[in-house]
Amino acid sequence: MFGYVIVNKPELKIREFDEYRSYYCGLCHTLRSEYGFKAQMTLSYDLTMAVLLLTALYEPEVTRTRRTCKAHPIKKQAMSESLITNYVADMNVLMSYYHLVDDWKDERKIQSKAYASLLSKNVSSIKKRYPQKAAAIEAGLNELSSYEQANEDSIIKVSQSFGKVLAEVLTYKDDEWKTNLQNLGMALGQFIYIMDAYDDLEKDKKTGNYNVLKGYEKEEDFDIFVENILKAHMTVVAREFEFLPIIENAEILRNIIYSGVFIKFEEVKKRRAERKNEIKNESR
Repeated sequence: MFGYVIVNKPELKIREFDEYRSYYCGLCHTLRSEYGFKAQMTLSYDLTMAVLLLTALYEPEVTRTRRTCKAHPIKKQAMSESLITNYVADMNVLMSYYHLVDDWKDERKIQSKAYASLLSKNVSSIKKRYPQKAAAIEAGLNELSSYEQANEDSIIKVSQSFGKVLAEVLTYKDDEWKTNLQNLGMALGQFIYIMDAYDDLEKDKKTGNYNVLKGYEKEEDFDIFVENILKAHMTVVAREFEFLPIIENAEILRNIIYSGVFIKFEEVKKRRAERKNEIKNESR
């Protein structure tokens, strides 16, 4: 989907990265084994964090195996899977499906319609297992689509629509941790949406596509403006995370929350600065 919620690999111990990678590979394998290659293609690092987080919190039995795959046909890869991996795989397929449907409705992308039709049978079975979550995810993405079609300029309104989706995904159970997970999911979803808008800004300006940040680019110190918004959302994520009684893989999750999520931001900020310098030099 997006790929902004990642680890800062140089700051992880080798065994920690191997553990993280095993959950990523486990989610990939589950998508492939449950729904085939078409669903496997929806894999993202963003929901790998969801698997890590919910597994660490609820401590289900984790099956650890080593397998080859199409991406690694020779060397076997470590894979960690549990009931939570299956749950997140289902949510991943739902989110991808409704996103593709919106792409077709909004931009008439033929490839999105075709891909959505490939997932539709799987989505029908997932909706039967999770009717409330499917409805909430669809509603959140429909709301987001409506805002985008209306050229909504409120960063809060638009980003909250995606935040609602991730809040629903992270609410695995109706228990004492529900509110913390909802708040964490809302803030993380807002971060992802705004980060994606920042990443796509130059492209969207050229194509004329909607981007909620277009109207703010004239702000003084625009990049700092965006950075402060992103940091504010990740502060909420960090606060809610620290409330949770998580021990296993806590340092991997902290690496993602406090450091990894800003890797892409720094890359985009650097790219924008280089482009500004090029324009200045050309105008001399």
